[in-house]
Amino acid sequence: MSVAFTKEEDSESAAADLPDRPISPHPNLVTAKGLAQLEDELAKARAAYSAAQASGDVNADRTAMARATRDLRYYGARRASAQLIEPDLSLDTVQFGRSVTFEREDGRRQTYAIVGEDEADPASGTVSYISPLAQALLGKACGDIAEINGAEVEVVSIK
Repeated sequence: MSVAFTKEEDSESAAADLPDRPISPHPNLVTAKGLAQLEDELAKARAAYSAAQASGDVNADRTAMARATRDLRYYGARRASAQLIEPDLSLDTVQFGRSVTFEREDGRRQTYAIVGEDEADPASGTVSYISPLAQALLGKACGDIAEINGAEVEVVSIK
């Protein structure tokens, strides 16, 4: 058959077939703030889905419906699997939900809170508990040395 008689997929149709967001195989540990963020994102996804349905002509904007459906599935699954973890404040060690400040060999100090995957944002001072940085620091106490990217750092405070 000649290409002239086949319908090429338009960009909107291709966008309507959005792949699902990947779901991590790790336990979905969250802080109280992370749980609130998940619930907020789930509410936004529900609102977007309702808005896409209410627009009447789903065929006119399949991209919006596909995006809303994808987000609704993702945030619904993440909220359903969320495990709220509160740090044990009686322990003086780096643990999930706490902030740790460490000093590098060159004297620079950095502080990060160890949080769940969905709430991690290194630029704003949070890292996922499964990140290499968090893995190197978990369980350490003030004064302990950890190795991060081949360099030693010293834990100077835990909050």
